[in-house]
Amino acid sequence: MSTNNGGGIATRLLGTTGEHVSMIGLGGFHISVPEEDEAFRIIHTAIDSGVTFMDNAWEYADNESERRMGVALAQDGYRDKVFLMTKNCAHDRTFEDSMRKLEESLRRLQTDHLDLWQIHEVVWPDDPDRIFAPGGAGEAMLKAKADGKVRFIGFTGHKSPSIFRRMLAQGFPWDTIQMPVSMLDANFNSFQKDILPIAQEQGIGVIGMKSLAAGHIFEDPAIAITAEEARRYALSQPIASLCCGIDSMEILEQDLRIAHAFVPMTREEEAAAVEKAFHHAWSGQHEPFKTSHDYEGNEARREHGLPIKAA
Repeated sequence: MSTNNGGGIATRLLGTTGEHVSMIGLGGFHISVPEEDEAFRIIHTAIDSGVTFMDNAWEYADNESERRMGVALAQDGYRDKVFLMTKNCAHDRTFEDSMRKLEESLRRLQTDHLDLWQIHEVVWPDDPDRIFAPGGAGEAMLKAKADGKVRFIGFTGHKSPSIFRRMLAQGFPWDTIQMPVSMLDANFNSFQKDILPIAQEQGIGVIGMKSLAAGHIFEDPAIAITAEEARRYALSQPIASLCCGIDSMEILEQDLRIAHAFVPMTREEEAAAVEKAFHHAWSGQHEPFKTSHDYEGNEARREHGLPIKAA
């Protein structure tokens, strides 16, 4: 169920947390792309327009995304207006490294607590075993929550629903998950089909991402899916918020228009949208974050022996 906040962007309940967040969220990765002053303008305008959900991660742009967001939120009381999330990028999945990185994130974000802390990139087959092992990241998540340094905890991933199923089968008190939600995802190795029902059953808040398949839907003109259509489809799913990659005022204004104009798709419209995407989606070629390691960050690449990507 959606409600409306003062900025005119509808909000939705985040699982069983009792918190309402804006139906679109500001993706943290893209905040590092524009010039710094423009990034601040994007963040402030988004918040002034009713966007309350802020996404980030310890490792985005070698920590620059967190630093920029921290500076922006420290101005004029903006921190108190948002639901701030960042991610645990301790890819050795240990308690010690998780807690160290949490302190670094808090310092860069200029806050004494996070509203949400999520384990980043749960995409490796051994991740569940390492996270839930004694001295693992799972213990760090619980410790941080008990200490009041984070209010809620979750995990993210973009590769394998089967890994998510294992993460959700442990009886661990996750508050949220973040995963791909798109017209393409519905047709290939689908988080929507496999994970959304489990999350709903467990009362876990779902944060959508990659509704534009990380921009890959625009690479082939034959796909002919517009940003408006893709965002509307994703927002029609039972998610609390949709993280949107916004690296310019133009894109921000586009996504604000989409949010203001949003009307949920009917079942018939959803089915037609999935069918429209099928011939471009069935092989996964336009979702390389599922089929390759190109989207894994350097922290994880070091841990798993993959070549380091150039900055």
